[in-house]
Amino acid sequence: MATNNRILLVEDDQNFGDVLKSYLEMHDFEIDLAVDGIDGWNKFRQGEFDLCILDVMMPKKDGFTLGTEIREKDAEMPIIFLTAKTLKDDVLKGFQIGADDYIAKPFNSEELLYRIQAILKRSQKQADPREEIKEFNIGIFHFNYPLRILTNNDESDQVKLSPKEAELLRMFCMYKNDILPRSEALVKIWKEDNYFTARSMDVFVTKLRKYLKADENIEIVNIHGNGFQLLVRGEEKVATE
Repeated sequence: MATNNRILLVEDDQNFGDVLKSYLEMHDFEIDLAVDGIDGWNKFRQGEFDLCILDVMMPKKDGFTLGTEIREKDAEMPIIFLTAKTLKDDVLKGFQIGADDYIAKPFNSEELLYRIQAILKRSQKQADPREEIKEFNIGIFHFNYPLRILTNNDESDQVKLSPKEAELLRMFCMYKNDILPRSEALVKIWKEDNYFTARSMDVFVTKLRKYLKADENIEIVNIHGNGFQLLVRGEEKVATE
């Protein structure tokens, strides 16, 4: 299976890490090897990866802590935990964090390869087809996402959106007349879901409301405790707070 998928491998046993890195590279994966949890976190923040393989027992920062941090930054990143332990509590903790798989040492390298391929195939199949849409009609407006231009069809007025404004409006369009979960938008656009990014998102929602106010049939509704809804009247879906 030829791939160009990039994997972050975090393993404190240098010899084992080098062997596993070489094996996966033989099967056309790009591997970044980190030797402890802190090194792994730094590499993850600086790179773009398709999957992470994390040893659980590591110095400086253990795999569970690193996995939690990775999940907070990218909720959809596939994670496989490696461990010499087979205790039920450790396995459950890994899956509670959001592990896609858990494999105990020693293991067969070919088995790990098949598990990686299965996870990547599954994650690629789950890609949202709406991500491919580049232009949207919103009431009297036309939104060109690649150019970040919002045009009022009645008056031919154009607004050049900032990158985050364009990203957020695109997500609203993808979820038009449905609920856009706040956490999903924060993780995908701001890369973090916390108090400060949530307040930043509120500011951008206010800006988008201002841009769209020329059409009285358009409203961005706050769905309490959940997220927002770009409501275009005449095309509504029912949403309850």
